[in-house]
Amino acid sequence: MGTGKMLGKAGRYLQRYQPYLYLREVMRAFGSVGKQFCGGVTSLMPIGSPKGNVLISYDNRGLGEKLRGGAVPTSHPQFFKTIVMAQTFLDLGYSVDVIHCENQKFVPWKPYDVVVDTRFNLQRLHKWFPPGCIKILHCDTAHIVFQNAAEMNRMLDLQKRKGVTVPANRLESLHMGVEYADYLTTCGNEFTMKTYGYADKPIFRLPIPAQRMWPWPYDKDFDVCRRRFLWFGSRGMIHKGLDLVLEAFLEMPEVHLTIVGPVQDEPEFVDLYRNELFHTTNISLVGWLDNTGPEFKALLDQSVAHVFPSCSEAGAACVLESMAGGVIPLVTYEASVDVEDFGELLSGASVEQIKEGVRAIASMPTEELQHRAKRAWEYVHVNNTPENFTKVYRATVEMILAKHGK
Repeated sequence: MGTGKMLGKAGRYLQRYQPYLYLREVMRAFGSVGKQFCGGVTSLMPIGSPKGNVLISYDNRGLGEKLRGGAVPTSHPQFFKTIVMAQTFLDLGYSVDVIHCENQKFVPWKPYDVVVDTRFNLQRLHKWFPPGCIKILHCDTAHIVFQNAAEMNRMLDLQKRKGVTVPANRLESLHMGVEYADYLTTCGNEFTMKTYGYADKPIFRLPIPAQRMWPWPYDKDFDVCRRRFLWFGSRGMIHKGLDLVLEAFLEMPEVHLTIVGPVQDEPEFVDLYRNELFHTTNISLVGWLDNTGPEFKALLDQSVAHVFPSCSEAGAACVLESMAGGVIPLVTYEASVDVEDFGELLSGASVEQIKEGVRAIASMPTEELQHRAKRAWEYVHVNNTPENFTKVYRATVEMILAKHGK
């Protein structure tokens, strides 16, 4: 065996071991810094000779933590989903390179059989992909043209109501990945899929993974908590409708709102709604919490419903996280969450329509509230477990590969 082949075999052997992976990541991290690099490349090799090469462009930070023996962050399901995507292709016998979707320095040094992206790298790198490369866009937002327009409309509505302009926090640069993709996947429902319908590309729906499967709260008193509501979300308070929810609850002193999210990271929003956030007796701002911790669970046990009037999502994972603890979803159609017979779709996202939805839930019989909460809990525990996401993602990938003889 030649020296080159021996070194190659030794390299593949070493890449199965965590210390080697850790050292390689450290060396690469020192090789380049800055936002555009975004953590470099995490490379994984299957047992035995790889049948091909796969590039995943999503969020490799959680994967890096896992390889170093740390805890995978639970602040967003993108960390978990990236790991599942990488592990799926690894289990199928492919070598896998994983980069962050904002990595703008990476250039392929090998031919890729499959590329999975969520943002800019399908369009940026397409000229390096060989003929026959399968290109998959994972749509973790509604189409960005729709999403940006929806947020700007929310800002315009706020401007008319309050006579002030607040900076946008969710606007993104236009990315054209759908134009270069062969297939699309998303955790969103019909709403999200329709925003990509113009491209006429095959699109596969995946279940939103809820990261903590809470036990059913047998001691929850639904008669006591019927007037206690939750708003839980990540950045983008106007995008996710917190402004409208605050204005609605200010006019409903008979019900209580608890807010979980990084609200104070948006100081202009805080200044505008300082009275509602800090000086209104039926509104409590908690801030960001670990959504797998006991304090978050205690809030779920005290809340009857999750009010989430977002203007654009690809499956609002935060709503599934609360449903997993027995909380009824009260959401807009654009939140992209199936509410079936247990939740409530808001008739719209105005202050009056939110008040109408909240009061409808607060006035339901205790038995119905308990029944709806139990159905929401059961739905998530059947459809949205991490194991089910893993199973469905693998089945989807196998179907795509089989179609191409891979």
